[in-house]
Amino acid sequence: MHDDRRITEVRLERFVRERIVPAVYSRSLPLALSSWDVPDEPVPALEAMRQDFHPQDHGAPWGKPWGTKWLRLQGEVPEFWGAGPDTTVEVVVDLGFTTEVPGFQCEGIAWRADGTIIKALSPRNQYIPLKLLGGGMAVDFYVEAAANPDVAQGWTFAATPYGDKSTAGTAPQYRLGTIAIAELNQTVWELQQDIWTLSGLMAELPWEQPRRHEILRALERMMDAMDPDDVAGTAAAGREALAEVLARPAYASAHQLVATGHAHIDSAWLWPVRETIRKCARTFSNVVALMDEYPDFVFSCSSAQQLVWIKEYYPELFGRIREKVRAGQFVPVGGMWVESDTNMPGGEAMARQFVEGKSFFLAEFGVDCQEAWLPDSFGYSAALPQIVKAAGSRWFLTQKISWNQTNRMPHHTFNWEGIDGTRLFTHFPPVDTYNSQLSGRELAHAERNFRDHGRGTVSLVPFGYGDGGGGPTREMLAAAARTADLEGSPKVRIGSAKSFFEQAQAEYPSLPVWVGEMYLELHRGTYTSQARTKKGNRRSEHLLREAELWCATAAVRTDSFVYPAAELKRLWRLVLMQQFHDILPGSSIAWVHQDAERNYQAIEAALEALIAEAAAAVLGSGERTFLLNAAPHPRAGVEALGAGEPTMPALPVRAAAQKGGYVLDNGIIRAVVDADGLISSLRDYASGREAIAPGERGNLLELHRDTPNEWDAWDIDEFYRRNVTPLTSAECVRLHEDGDEVAVVVERLSGSSAITQRISLAAGSPSLSITTSVDWQEREKLLKLGFALDVRADRSAAETQFGHVFRATHTNTSWEAAKFEICAHRWIHVAEPGYGVAVSNSSTYGHDVTRSIREADGGTTTTVRLSLLRAPKFPDPESDRGHHELTMTIRPGADIADAVQEGYRTNLAPRLVRGGSPAEPLFAVSNPAAVIEAVKLAEDGSGDVIVRLYESLGQRSAGSITANFPFHHVASVDLLERPIESAGVEAGSGGAELLLRPFQLVTLRFVRAAAGS
Repeated sequence: MHDDRRITEVRLERFVRERIVPAVYSRSLPLALSSWDVPDEPVPALEAMRQDFHPQDHGAPWGKPWGTKWLRLQGEVPEFWGAGPDTTVEVVVDLGFTTEVPGFQCEGIAWRADGTIIKALSPRNQYIPLKLLGGGMAVDFYVEAAANPDVAQGWTFAATPYGDKSTAGTAPQYRLGTIAIAELNQTVWELQQDIWTLSGLMAELPWEQPRRHEILRALERMMDAMDPDDVAGTAAAGREALAEVLARPAYASAHQLVATGHAHIDSAWLWPVRETIRKCARTFSNVVALMDEYPDFVFSCSSAQQLVWIKEYYPELFGRIREKVRAGQFVPVGGMWVESDTNMPGGEAMARQFVEGKSFFLAEFGVDCQEAWLPDSFGYSAALPQIVKAAGSRWFLTQKISWNQTNRMPHHTFNWEGIDGTRLFTHFPPVDTYNSQLSGRELAHAERNFRDHGRGTVSLVPFGYGDGGGGPTREMLAAAARTADLEGSPKVRIGSAKSFFEQAQAEYPSLPVWVGEMYLELHRGTYTSQARTKKGNRRSEHLLREAELWCATAAVRTDSFVYPAAELKRLWRLVLMQQFHDILPGSSIAWVHQDAERNYQAIEAALEALIAEAAAAVLGSGERTFLLNAAPHPRAGVEALGAGEPTMPALPVRAAAQKGGYVLDNGIIRAVVDADGLISSLRDYASGREAIAPGERGNLLELHRDTPNEWDAWDIDEFYRRNVTPLTSAECVRLHEDGDEVAVVVERLSGSSAITQRISLAAGSPSLSITTSVDWQEREKLLKLGFALDVRADRSAAETQFGHVFRATHTNTSWEAAKFEICAHRWIHVAEPGYGVAVSNSSTYGHDVTRSIREADGGTTTTVRLSLLRAPKFPDPESDRGHHELTMTIRPGADIADAVQEGYRTNLAPRLVRGGSPAEPLFAVSNPAAVIEAVKLAEDGSGDVIVRLYESLGQRSAGSITANFPFHHVASVDLLERPIESAGVEAGSGGAELLLRPFQLVTLRFVRAAAGS
């Protein structure tokens, strides 16, 4: 047989383009248009409909960036339209869409005159069925059209003015397209779906496979059977020609795909939060409309925050969602407040993502989400398995690891083991997207790519347009129906994530295991971009710790103080929202980060007021000075979690000039700052050992060229290291003495960026503090601060949630080499047996640790560097420009316990207040390895006290926790404060005895005794 395959395929492409597509809508009639332009920010629907609407031309330009235009559409359906057995009437609305980037351009939502939502309009979902408009032949409704600019600009990563409303301009972005009543030919539409499914499948089948040729010839027969001049009249014949190949059942061994509807909506990214709220309404209205038409359609919806927005701003739509939840079609998943970053949120914040998310889903829908759902976060903390399990969940899903640059994960279904030994059933959908259209290419890729064939037979595919929202379409549901049992294709069934996990877990009992973090080999710059946002997050986390602690103390110790549960919840939820995986990582437009910074300022003011009120209640009136010690370790003679009068250190700080520099000495450590403002020596008296490597210096600022290949705010590429300028020359090095603290002030100039460092040593302090103030005016540069240490460390320890994670300092394998930039929370520690150095920070997350062997003495230099600032040009071309202040400390002769303490000391500044009497801490632990992370009152309003603690050293630790207030009994609870059995915890009359495994997380409820009992 002659090979005419390509001829037939080209014929098919043109036949679909020129004959099928135009025939889907056989006839149309333009609608009358009028409009009103919103002057600034969006307004509620009923308010918009009260405005004066003026005649609107078809085809006219519209939409300044981020503007909103309201359209009124009016007309009459011609008689007999939709009367045929296979025809219906729809309204088609093209706002000027381009089909290439759904979710990253203009969008609309249709409203009835009574203020209820009909459905959304988007580039690949432009129709509204007549029956949704209220019946009858008259058409009269409104469209809220959002002129969201295309910030992505073809993913060129060029600097764009559109991310800030003040620079976005006013030029119209779009031109109205077809807006008309149209008659849909259902048979032609169904034929279009047949062709799309079969041609997509055919393209994925091997040339030598008979099935491919069978499909090709069926498509050829379809074209031969149809009259190109009468597509509507011959569409049924065309479908008949394809019926046999569509009816062929799948292979018995075909891979199974559970397809769950989805719309990954970034809670902020290339649009502000206010637009995300409208994106959610648009997407969810589409979803519930589809559910009315397709009762078997199931949609998985994560992020409690997004449903809270719907409840607040679109209550009628929320009521419809609630009905679909009860019907089992709209399924809450994930159980988190938002799909947060997991690298940078602190332990308590990560726990609260689940507390707030799961509590909302339980309260509103009676749903206890069993899966953690994070398809798009930028790497996954090794602490996450324990946190997920502690929240009462069982499974974990992500897709993002498929973006790895270097190494491919060896499994798609496996057990993930966290730092404490907890194992979590985990799945990576092998389709490698969370925005699937259920195309032939995607389904074939999922089957070919699945790495667990022979052991597992099923994987998950989330389908629906996402990132910018949109969700599933009727075309996707048609594809699912056609591939349910189709030869050559995986078997597709619509279902919930829960149904997938239950099936996968049942068929695959002996799972492989992945131990430790799931590091994303990409987007390493997110540990550093948008430093103000990161500083606001870190500060807010610690202020929340203080506020809950002192408010709980005041509520327990006094009769008059009312625990501000609602206000604390509000503030927690705002902090959690801003931990979304494009806000905290610094990968959003300027508008998003400006909002975040304003929110953090408001959070700080509110929490400071709560702390002041609680402190006044606890301490009473008076003129004595007390230290409120919210740290989990004693400080200045004040017990952990208590308030007392601080004691002064016995030895003062001594400072002496030396060779143009200075020596700082407090009897605990001794530091030499040379004439360049660099640290040439750092010793602790306990060991007598020099921490700085021979011939090297610490406090070295280095400026790198930072021009990643793509994904500017997200990525740091390894080649940044090849272009570096050490900032060794100082404009000024001077001594400044202030009471019990002595500082060397160093002033530098890097290009147009002025840098001032304050290298200070306080009396009684075991660490040297360095505060770096920068007027940052660089572009596409990376600023690092490094310390070359005389330590032979083959690994570093970096704090993560409720513990720490070890990473190699060498690059024996490609997996190790890929971790050239790593995330640490409050501290990082490097050590050899018997000696270590801890470096803490106040708001920095990005680090790198390298090692080299010195030729002169054969010793090892381990260099620890902190990534202070970046200056990417996309998506915020002004990213990080302006003033910054970043504090870090370096502690020589430190072990892990010292590092843990240093992290809290650096992030909980001394809080001195006036009062009348000290306050005993609510709790005390006998072993400092058990660190109390949170003290609060119970979520249920009972007045019971909740304490959360963890084993911090990575070793088996025994001890006890005692409560210094009357209580009835103590119980182990999960993160949602539900009773559980907790290994190693034995309740006692005064508290609980603890035998904790490494990094074990424990939450205890102290049930308070009733008054007078």
